[in-house]
Amino acid sequence: MKRPLSLVWDLDSIFPGRSESTQLQEYLDRLSADIEAAKESVERAPVPTSVDDAAGLADVIATMQDLSSRLRQAGAYAVCLVSENTEDRKAPVIRARVSRMSADLQSLWTVLDERFLAIDDALWLQLLQTPGFSEVAEAIDEQRRWAGRKLSPDKEALVGDLAVDGYHAWGELYNHISGAMKIPVEGRDGGSITLSAGQVQNRMSSDPDRAMRSRLFTAYEQAWTDHAELCAKALNHLGGFRQALYRQRGWDSILVEPLEYNRITRETLDAMWQAVDEGKPVLLQYLERKAKLLGVEKLSFYDVDAPLGNVKSEWTYDDAAEFIVNQFDRFNPGMAEFSRQAFERAWIEAEDRPGKRAGGFCTSFPQSHESRIFLTFDNSINSATTLAHELGHAFHHSVFRETPYLMTGYPMNLAETASTLAELIVAEAGMETAGDENERLALLDNKVRKSVAFFMNIHARFQFELAFYEERAKGLVPVDRLNELMEEAQKKAFCDALGEWHPLFWASKLHFYITGVPFYNFPYTFGYLFSHGVYQWALEERDTFARRYDALLRDTGFMQTEELAKKHFGVDLTKPDFWRGAVAQSLEGAHAFLEATEGSV
Repeated sequence: MKRPLSLVWDLDSIFPGRSESTQLQEYLDRLSADIEAAKESVERAPVPTSVDDAAGLADVIATMQDLSSRLRQAGAYAVCLVSENTEDRKAPVIRARVSRMSADLQSLWTVLDERFLAIDDALWLQLLQTPGFSEVAEAIDEQRRWAGRKLSPDKEALVGDLAVDGYHAWGELYNHISGAMKIPVEGRDGGSITLSAGQVQNRMSSDPDRAMRSRLFTAYEQAWTDHAELCAKALNHLGGFRQALYRQRGWDSILVEPLEYNRITRETLDAMWQAVDEGKPVLLQYLERKAKLLGVEKLSFYDVDAPLGNVKSEWTYDDAAEFIVNQFDRFNPGMAEFSRQAFERAWIEAEDRPGKRAGGFCTSFPQSHESRIFLTFDNSINSATTLAHELGHAFHHSVFRETPYLMTGYPMNLAETASTLAELIVAEAGMETAGDENERLALLDNKVRKSVAFFMNIHARFQFELAFYEERAKGLVPVDRLNELMEEAQKKAFCDALGEWHPLFWASKLHFYITGVPFYNFPYTFGYLFSHGVYQWALEERDTFARRYDALLRDTGFMQTEELAKKHFGVDLTKPDFWRGAVAQSLEGAHAFLEATEGSV
């Protein structure tokens, strides 16, 4: 692999000039004009009465698919712009324009939904077998079924139009607040340093000095307290909008959309959480043992991710990249080669600098068949595994290169399967290469912290949202009550194992403010557990794994999750048995940690 690798991503290969790009403006102008031109053809599209007169509708579907792919290209670029530099004042303007076009295109899709619903069921089944329809049959059939559970197309179009400056605007406001935050923290020498929210998050989880972690946490909580009223307004209005829309659609549960979006049933979700709860006792032992190793009676929230032992002191970006590619190559050479290209072609924004938004993500560019990955790399094992995680997402995108765009809409829970598997491969390899027992302990601890995150932290987020929406249905939920709900959810999910909580987590966590995906939490736990099943399959069937894994990923673009699991694993996700096995496998690290530290305290 070429060295040194760039820590800054290349966006110019897509549109040169960032927010000043004339090519980007020309692209948006053309796209806007084409969306406007498509209105007439969509609105004039007849409802076919036979297979013979369906060609016009097939042409409209092809046009809409092309526009959707082009819009995704623009949207991905806009997300990159607003994330890499929160001081770029033109970037939010570009993103707002893309959001406006997205609403316009969604309005056209609702018109098309009306045409789909007007087609006789028997004829619809025939059409799905004919050219122009068959290539995207599963996608448009799912869309038709889902449209039947919504408002009339004209009302849905109005909802999408109003959401741009209402619903989505509240999410954008939150992004601005979190991205612009500058948090003063007392440094080790007594002086003050100013960090972004993302930098504070990274240092809280990686700093071995408990006093420093405490100062970081205190400063972090204070910063979010200062912005809590505005964040509460955003969260309340996002929740209120969603509930009002659901009432109008006649949905009786806040989980209707998240379950449909993730293509799973409530039975599957309940079975997963049941198995998670059954597996928590060993994690409670781990938290108790870790508290003793850190010399405290109970861990505080900021201690859960505190490092134990010493991992390789310097995980340089170049070293992490080489290690990741080598480990991927053991399981899937195609995945390794793809990742090598991602590094060498500078698809990754990893530089640790102020002015970047917090967190990490991967976004795809379907027109240019590329991805871009965003994170802040801090030379820790956590950053290395996060990098692997996002590369897993990027590889998932890549298997759809020859697939019609409408057939690439895989849900979040299956997206997190691909990314978590990639992370798991790298984390397990790190365990195998540990230099001594001290490093092995540190890596074991890192592994168990993942289980704590997915079984406890994510569970707390899920329970908080359930409680929040229940209270939001009665009226606005003030800051103090949001703090109480968050702390109650954390205590329940962590089985009251911590001594200090993070009541402002509802404000600090970006995921609660994402408007595109409701309940941005339980899919992570699903992906974590499902990926353990895939990893076991990889260990048992090395020779055929790459081919079968790629086929699994391609099927995620259109299959129901339960059907996918039945086809590729022969398991029933609605029953706890599969989940219990996955939980047991994921907790092997916790048992190993407890055994390794038995005589240490």
